[in-house]
Amino acid sequence: MSDEASDDEMHHADSSSPKATENGDAVQYGELNVSSLDSVAVGVAAGNIHLQSANAATLALPEGSREAREQQERLLEAVEERRALRETTVPTSDADVRAALRAIKEPVTLFGEQQMERRARLRKIMATMDDEDERKAALPGGAFEEEYEEAAPPKKELFYTEGSALLKQARMHIAHYSLDRAAARLAGAKRKRECPDEDETAEQADTIRLMRKVTNQSSEIADDRPSAACEFSPDGSTLATGAWSGLLKLWSVPDCQRKLTIKAHDDRVTGIAWHPSPSQTPDTVQLVTGSADKTARLFSGEGKQLGSLKGHGERLGRVGFHPLGRHVGTASFDDTWRLWDVESCTCLLEQEGHSRPVYTVAFHPDGSLAASGGLDAIGRVWDMRTGRSIMALQGHVQGILTMDFSPDGYHLATGSEDHSCRIWDLRKRGCVYTLPAHKSLIAQVRYDPNDGYYLLTAGFDNISKLWSSKDYSLMASLAGHEGKVMGADICPDGSGTVATVSYDRTVKFWAPDTYEEPVKAEM
Repeated sequence: MSDEASDDEMHHADSSSPKATENGDAVQYGELNVSSLDSVAVGVAAGNIHLQSANAATLALPEGSREAREQQERLLEAVEERRALRETTVPTSDADVRAALRAIKEPVTLFGEQQMERRARLRKIMATMDDEDERKAALPGGAFEEEYEEAAPPKKELFYTEGSALLKQARMHIAHYSLDRAAARLAGAKRKRECPDEDETAEQADTIRLMRKVTNQSSEIADDRPSAACEFSPDGSTLATGAWSGLLKLWSVPDCQRKLTIKAHDDRVTGIAWHPSPSQTPDTVQLVTGSADKTARLFSGEGKQLGSLKGHGERLGRVGFHPLGRHVGTASFDDTWRLWDVESCTCLLEQEGHSRPVYTVAFHPDGSLAASGGLDAIGRVWDMRTGRSIMALQGHVQGILTMDFSPDGYHLATGSEDHSCRIWDLRKRGCVYTLPAHKSLIAQVRYDPNDGYYLLTAGFDNISKLWSSKDYSLMASLAGHEGKVMGADICPDGSGTVATVSYDRTVKFWAPDTYEEPVKAEM
């Protein structure tokens, strides 16, 4: 045992003892003393490290690999940007936000920019600043804090845009026309209120009772593609429909027979309006259509094209005739609405005021006001005689798609993507009622064109509804379309006829069912 142990001890001692290499360097088993050697040179000499020569060819990455790497880099940059935005603190007061933007020599406000958008813009700018001291210096008082003392609200700035002589002349005509119309409307309302033979309350009750009996009277295939808009002629004898095929069609009322087909546009028809004064003259403008091809076109009652309104930079939304009959309003996705002269087909006014696309435009029955609604969820009321924005309609949480003035002159209805219809009182300068009208967006709102006793709404939930304008109770639901209802109108002849067009490519007529079963005589 002792001999074996001594042999093992000797073996271990020999293993741990240093050995000498040929060049005299000491080598310890399990370790390499390279203090006197260049480690890279040793690796190269051993063949473990490969160095690329200057003459070696560089292989390009495959197209797919390069695109994947670039996409990955973009994603990483987006992640870093979001992280920087989260970590960047900006003021909560709008006055402090403006002061910070001014301090870093950025525009204090952009056209149509709201407070939340301005604050987000400041956050994004400060997140891209490399120096934190620079970010701190940009904040009020140089303090990097989130709460600040409330400063005085910014002053509202009134700015003017120079107009042409034709616009001035048009405003003068509109002013004289609207004053006469307003006087006639007020005189009629006063006469109804004071005349003992006219009971407005009983008349409204009778109208509501009649409209509760509305049923479907007829249905026809309107086009090969979805129908987007419809409107009755001023005398109620004809209905015009426009479809995504670009076709404009005229239908007889009430038998719903097609009278005329017009190739109005090469792209989708987005809006239709009749001239407020019916005429049988072949060369008189009777219809205007708006389209996704960025143009509006004027047609006679016989289908002859009489003019084209060109100037918008994006596709059009709704269109409308001013009650005077000399001007047309068009809404567009270029964030503006325009006023055109019908006779010369020239643009009189390019009205800004929305930060998102403008989808609808409507005119007051007197012609004194215009209303525009945009996808920025804000509506604006404009004075046509001065050009000023006199009221902002703020309350919808999504884009406004349709608007209509009541014949009483002081109520305005708006329909929105938020599934609601809001009633605005111009005298109170605010919303007086909100109708949760549909389960989807509202594509059309229309007041009874004669007295405004009831309101029509059409939605993408495939249903149109009639509401009492007295207490906004539901009078009737017009269910029958198999697709979303995209347009609707009320006939102005007082018969209560309603027309609807739908994504299911049909046009339907609805009217009160006046048939009453005879009362059986008692025996």
